[in-house]
Amino acid sequence: MATSPPYPTHPGIPLGGPLRHAHWWHRRWVRYGALITLLALSGLVILALVREQTGTQGFLVGLGLAVLPVPLLIAVFRWLDRVEPGPWRNLMFAFSWGACAAALIAIIANSFATRWIATADPASADTWGATVIAPIVEESAKAAAILLLFLFRRRDFTGILDGVVIAGVTATGFAFTENILYLGTAFGTDQLAGHSGIASVTAATFFVRVIMSPFAHPLFTVFTGIGFGIAALAAERQRLRRVLLPPTGLLLAMGMHAFWNGSATFGDYGFLAVYGGFMVPAFGLLTWLVIWTRQRELRTVREELPAYVVAGWISPSEPFALGSMRARRLAREYAGHHLGRPAARAVSQYEAYATSLAFLRHRGRRGRARTDFVVRERELLQELWSRREIARPALEYAARTTAPPMPVLMPPVYGWAPAHGPAAPYPAYNPYRS
Repeated sequence: MATSPPYPTHPGIPLGGPLRHAHWWHRRWVRYGALITLLALSGLVILALVREQTGTQGFLVGLGLAVLPVPLLIAVFRWLDRVEPGPWRNLMFAFSWGACAAALIAIIANSFATRWIATADPASADTWGATVIAPIVEESAKAAAILLLFLFRRRDFTGILDGVVIAGVTATGFAFTENILYLGTAFGTDQLAGHSGIASVTAATFFVRVIMSPFAHPLFTVFTGIGFGIAALAAERQRLRRVLLPPTGLLLAMGMHAFWNGSATFGDYGFLAVYGGFMVPAFGLLTWLVIWTRQRELRTVREELPAYVVAGWISPSEPFALGSMRARRLAREYAGHHLGRPAARAVSQYEAYATSLAFLRHRGRRGRARTDFVVRERELLQELWSRREIARPALEYAARTTAPPMPVLMPPVYGWAPAHGPAAPYPAYNPYRS
């Protein structure tokens, strides 16, 4: 086995003293067990509460309809996370928290607060509950999942896109449970009134909540995620920024949620006015922001990895290939076509580790590295080194395939052919041919 190259000089930032080992890591199974138990109990309680309000038939109808937008929303957020994909366990936790714990907190707290307001002002209790209580309670409950991952999965929470993805998946889980409740209740109303078909309450509820605004809850909570994401980019010494940004994002999420819930009180066309004049533009602006952030992260990969080319850890063509989503896809297909799924998985892991390495060095150059910079850098480099024999040929092929054509500076000479870079140990592969 080849000897690994020397470690490149780190960006020269103060590391803040000796590393401190988290004293609870040896007992993390206790925390995992407690968390799983909490989510399981929350799920059972929320299941019983929703079934009690909708009935068994209404629950099944609501479940069948509410699940329809979930795969699409999860796929969208997973696509946004492709540059530096986070672990699936983080997304599973976020969705479970939103669907179980956050939904349970919201149902109990909203009901209690609305009944309390009704004792003093029965006429406006529902309005206050929808426009004030619900936004505060629901956005705070969803933000708890983001906070937990920010505190205990800090290595996986490194920027704005991580905050957007975690927030969006959490809100998707919350909306899933809420939609079961609303759709199941609507179905029960139709059963009592004898309504059916397109004119039913169930059809109207489905159209508004699933067709028109499946992105509503994710859109609100994404502001909280952006606040945590910007805080994650701050240096440890920028404590004021790290403390103030998450609550600011949470307040924006509450404000948007309140404005959306209050649209029904703005007159006959208030809902459509808020939807078309505010929600759709906000959705478009956030879509542009996350795509721009995604492209900026790819540029960071291209700019930071050449330092490891000089040190000999990666090949010269890899920064370009790893900074292009198309080249990454071609590299995975190339390895999978010739060596099977395990090789494609190894290339995917190589891409993820290389991206994390680029982001780590970027934070170090800007003075934002954590105290474990050197340890984390060596861990990532070793992960790359152990997969280099499979990943390098695939990435070099992808770089050659996606590189822009070079201008011809002189006419070709008879009998001479240009070099095509180092030969890969695989046969030629056309990714567009089955």
